[in-house]
Amino acid sequence: MSDTIAAISTALGEAAISVLRLSGPESEIIAEQIFRSARLLRLLPSRTVNHGRIVDEQGCTVDEVLLTIFRGPASYTGEDVIEISAHGGILVTRRIYELLLSNGARAAEPGEFTQRAFLNGKMDLTQAEAVMDLIHAQSELSLQAASQQLEGRLGCEADSIREDLLQLVAHVEAYIDFPDEDIDPDTGAAIKLRMESIHTRLRTLLDTAEHGRILRSGARTVICGAPNVGKSSLLNALSGHDRAIVSPHAGTTRDTIEEVLHIHGLPFVLVDTAGLRKHTSDYIESEGIERTRRELERADVIIEVVDGSVSQDESHRVPVTPGKRGHLVVLNKTDAGLHSSWIPSTGLPLSCQTGAGLDQLRTAMRDAVWNGEGSPDSQMVAINARHQRCFQRAAEAMEDAEEAFEHDCTPELIAFELRDALQAVGEVTGRVDAEEVLGAIFSRFCIGK
Repeated sequence: MSDTIAAISTALGEAAISVLRLSGPESEIIAEQIFRSARLLRLLPSRTVNHGRIVDEQGCTVDEVLLTIFRGPASYTGEDVIEISAHGGILVTRRIYELLLSNGARAAEPGEFTQRAFLNGKMDLTQAEAVMDLIHAQSELSLQAASQQLEGRLGCEADSIREDLLQLVAHVEAYIDFPDEDIDPDTGAAIKLRMESIHTRLRTLLDTAEHGRILRSGARTVICGAPNVGKSSLLNALSGHDRAIVSPHAGTTRDTIEEVLHIHGLPFVLVDTAGLRKHTSDYIESEGIERTRRELERADVIIEVVDGSVSQDESHRVPVTPGKRGHLVVLNKTDAGLHSSWIPSTGLPLSCQTGAGLDQLRTAMRDAVWNGEGSPDSQMVAINARHQRCFQRAAEAMEDAEEAFEHDCTPELIAFELRDALQAVGEVTGRVDAEEVLGAIFSRFCIGK
């Protein structure tokens, strides 16, 4: 933290501009050695954009730039920050970067600017993680979820749960440690109610983990079925271009083909697979069929394509557990007429040839991923895998605390489990401080008055 760090903040390559960043106690001193303008850098107001030149050791102009000053703590990192907007050539950007390093800056480690923002209290861990989620967002909903997390929505909820836990731990431990202070131990029903409330809120957050995984990585959607039912045609129709080879010959698709697309704001990873049939003498095709079976095991959504123009008795069905959530049956080739044996049917009539039924399929895919729980944009910020692990530990500790309470265990055991929950929730935002419990005890109960 005592070093001044520098980095090229924009992607390397030719562009209109490139941005270089400095952060640390020596930012102004380093920048002043290479920046020339009508006024001295130290006299320029904070949070202003200033025109000038970057010069090398001989005083020769390297580039004409705009320099922005953010004096701490009113900056992204909480330290003095300098941003230089230069012309976006590879050579000129690299030359300015070398000048920053040769004048005392250190090359920043990956994520070090955001790490300093966290360490200086400018954001919590959930907001720091949201920065990368925002950069990598590939759909409208993943962008919205990252924005909400960056605003602190998840962090505020975690902090609220943590505050309730802190007060509960403080109350129980004060009752244990200071029996002569006439501290009301609460009625058993009130203690139980407070624990159950915290446990429910933790479970509510845990329920968003699957949504978070899908928003960040996409719903793995496997298109499967017998040979020549239109699996590759469906992939091409959904993606809007000829991604897979379409042929009337069985066994054309021998390996899995993946395509990423967005439907109703949700990312889907479409996987076109080899046609499933019981017997084949082709080793490569049989290997493709085995890969199809493996894909079916890890799929979030299964789109089973069947030929709707022929009888159900003639259709080779995919061995998928009946009633499995996320299993959609598509009755393709309905432009040739839907066979009467499919009426009535829960399958979705569709024609890859004409495009009829594609919109209904897209809606069904959205509903299969979001489990029909309202619109995706109405959900709470979805947690990631790290948050899930922390909240899961906290929920398990709360469950153990409730069980200890039900069995009339000692207050010390209940307090131990509550402390575990407090620790786990604190790790979500990076707030882990054992002394806070003691502080809450003294402030709330006025011990030693």
